[in-house]
Amino acid sequence: MEIEIRHIQKSFRKTHPLKDISFSAADGSCIALLGKNGSGKSTLLSILAGVTSADSGSFLLDGTDLFSVPKQLSVRVGYIPQGTPLLEELSARDNLRLWYTPDALKHSLEDGVLAMLGIPDFLGVTVSKMSGGMKKRLSIGCAVARDPDILLLDEPTAALDLPCKTIIYDYLADCKKRGKILILATHDERELALCDALYILRDGVLNPYRYDGDVNDLADRL
Repeated sequence: MEIEIRHIQKSFRKTHPLKDISFSAADGSCIALLGKNGSGKSTLLSILAGVTSADSGSFLLDGTDLFSVPKQLSVRVGYIPQGTPLLEELSARDNLRLWYTPDALKHSLEDGVLAMLGIPDFLGVTVSKMSGGMKKRLSIGCAVARDPDILLLDEPTAALDLPCKTIIYDYLADCKKRGKILILATHDERELALCDALYILRDGVLNPYRYDGDVNDLADRL
C-alpha cells in the first residue's frame, strides 16, 4: 500500500495556506506535519479526509485518486480532528453504536481497538461529563470503526495528561506495526520519535525536516 499526495492547493480569499503540497508514504509509516498555528496543517488534513475541498491536486492510494471516489475515501481513511465530533448528550456506548454493528462493538470492547484505548472504563459516561482524554479516545474509537488503512490525526494528544498520552501513543505504535499509514499534525516529542518522515509547513510550502531531538532548532525553523 502506498499513498501519494500530489500538488494540493487551497486558497481562502487573500490567504494561500497550501500552495503546492506533495509527499508520499508507504504502509507501516508515520508522517509528521509540523508548523505554527494557522500554517495550514489542519486544512491539509481536512482536505485529505474529504471534509474540505482542495482547489486542485490529488490523493492517490495505490494509483487511485480517492478524491474522485468519496465512498472509498470514507472507508479507507479515518480522521480525528482537533475537536471532538461527538454527540454531547449521549454516552460513550451510544456514540459508538452509531459507528459499529452490535457484534463488532462487542468484539472491539472485549479484545480490539476500543479495549486498547481503555473505552470500556467509561462506556456509561455521558460525553458532556467526560474529561478531554476520554473524549479524544472515544473520538479515535469512532473514527476507526471501519478499520481504515490511513489515519489522519490533528494534534491527537495535545493538552492531555501523561497516562492518556501513553494510551494513544501505544495505539499509534500498534497501528504502525499492523501496516497502517499515519499522518499526524503534532509537536509532541514522543510522537515525533514515532515518525519516519517529518515535514514543516510554512508559507504554504511543505519541506522535509530531519529531527535530531534538538527542540530549539525545530522551534527556529517553524
